Amino acid sequence: MRAEFPDFRLGSVLATSFTATLTERRGDAVERIPTPHRLVDWLAVNGLAVDSCTTAQLDLARELRESIHAAATAAAIQEALPASAVRVINDRSAQGRAAAVLTPEGKRRWQLSSASCVEDALSVIAADAISIISGERDGKLALCASPTCQAAFFDTSQSRTRRWCDMNTCGNRQKKARFNANRRKNSGSAE
Repeated sequence: MRAEFPDFRLGSVLATSFTATLTERRGDAVERIPTPHRLVDWLAVNGLAVDSCTTAQLDLARELRESIHAAATAAAIQEALPASAVRVINDRSAQGRAAAVLTPEGKRRWQLSSASCVEDALSVIAADAISIISGERDGKLALCASPTCQAAFFDTSQSRTRRWCDMNTCGNRQKKARFNANRRKNSGSAE
């Protein structure tokens, strides 16, 4: 990975990890795939290696990312899914050539066609989004409790009460802010 770009936020759910390529949506947004090559990097890290990416393909990817975010957010707050987001997700899902394969460890892995392109990888991401938004997978869509983040994430914790999209970033930041506020409050009352 190139040092001048922010690190990727990787998770166990492909679709919501993809939406995390734009973070701090309600604060100072951080774009983690600012260039076509950066999308190639993200896809490779997530087992969807492609040879190249054009600016037009990056635009398709960002459109899919925002559509997944809009649909997942609506699902998390139990609102109707935006029709335009559903259309984009369905279109991307249908346009690619990929197959689910079983690994020797008993895990599902996606295999792109031999002449893989970004559209093939996007179809896998869209299919993953469909499986979580439709409720096919065991878990619950939720929104990050950080007021600057509000990322949609897929909660697979036993209690389904997870509050943060990522404990190492949003969760720690909120806990640190609460700790510092309590410390200031306690030091002010000790005077």
